[in-house]
Amino acid sequence: SLPPEAQTPVERKQDLSPSLPPEEDGKKSPVLLKDIKVGDKVLALWREDEKDWREVVIIDKNKDGSLFYVHWADFNRRLDAWIARSRIDLETTREKLKEVRERKRRFDEFTHESHEDHEGLGEADLKEHEELTKVKNVNKIQFGKYILDTWYFSPLPREIWKAGDDVINKLYMCEFTLGFYRTEAELQRHQSKNTHRHPPGDEIYRNGDVSVFEVDGEKSKIWCQNLCYLAKMFLDHKYLYYDVDPFLFYVVCECDSQGFHLVGYFSKEKESANGYNLACILTLPQHQRKGYGKFIINFSYALSKIEKKHGSPEKPLSDLGRVSYESFWARTLLLKLREVSNKPNAADRMISIGDLADLTSFTQGDIKATLDRLQILQYSQGQFYINANPKIIDYHLQRCGGEGVPVDPTKIHWTPHLTSDKWLR
Repeated sequence: SLPPEAQTPVERKQDLSPSLPPEEDGKKSPVLLKDIKVGDKVLALWREDEKDWREVVIIDKNKDGSLFYVHWADFNRRLDAWIARSRIDLETTREKLKEVRERKRRFDEFTHESHEDHEGLGEADLKEHEELTKVKNVNKIQFGKYILDTWYFSPLPREIWKAGDDVINKLYMCEFTLGFYRTEAELQRHQSKNTHRHPPGDEIYRNGDVSVFEVDGEKSKIWCQNLCYLAKMFLDHKYLYYDVDPFLFYVVCECDSQGFHLVGYFSKEKESANGYNLACILTLPQHQRKGYGKFIINFSYALSKIEKKHGSPEKPLSDLGRVSYESFWARTLLLKLREVSNKPNAADRMISIGDLADLTSFTQGDIKATLDRLQILQYSQGQFYINANPKIIDYHLQRCGGEGVPVDPTKIHWTPHLTSDKWLR
């Protein structure tokens, strides 16, 4: 990273970074961005202690120009934030931007990373979405014993926040009723009267301190809507907030002597015309990297097995959801293939994609895409075949993560729902 004082004046070309003003009379001095405008692309300090300069886009600014809301070009929108003017390089030049972009391009080529989080969204929808949600309206939420930094804008009820209001620095939320409160005193007054210590609905799974509740969006409308508002703070392209009636919510909790504490959830259409077994998935930030993401995915397929159906998640997946699904699909299929390849009888070592779909409740499309990604599905002499070489399977298994929190199917107490055709109209 290059600090501003280490740069030398350079001549800027006309086609680079149009947000910077053109030079006058051929001068080569750096541009001084005293009047930083919304839409400008400049350099800012990502980590002040390391002098790590990164490209940002100015999304908004406060009235006196001392704070700027920025999007870091290198990162997902969840890291958009307000930063002080002192962190911005007021001598940003096109040459500096070009150097930083080239460094990022080389890094992305080396790591094969992509920060795209909007697969499946049309260009017009994406532009509208980003315009409506470009600035977070809540910085932090108090949720139980945790204070969580939010990642994205959430369209909260108007009595909590409406367009034109200032950003809420900290919003208080009851972790049991999911009610929103603007002040800590309001939350404490609610808690002194509240007797609920678990989600509404039926508990359909309990294994140790992990429970799953099934909540009907039609019967517990406000609770489910508030769950969606909460989820939107950590999901970029979630659109379900109000019409929760056609959905069932499967809420994962850790239980202790104080009650059932929300860990995450997935929602599912009561009747999906496209065969989706999951509409939205979220693990709250304080419970991520504990194996709950794979638990939630595994649980959705456990329900599909009870229904005797093949299922797939609704697209597009969030970036974190996609990583979890790809790892889960890969691990599950590789273990099945290893089990088959270890059978002594050669005839028993034959398996088709259809057989794998019946064993896992995955759709054949998801299975084929996963095997393609692992380069296990191969083509020769006019037909596809699965290369279940034990060394290849072990190689991939080492790279697709652990099992996560396990699901014990014998402890699921649930029967498929009979729904009316009104959800299909």
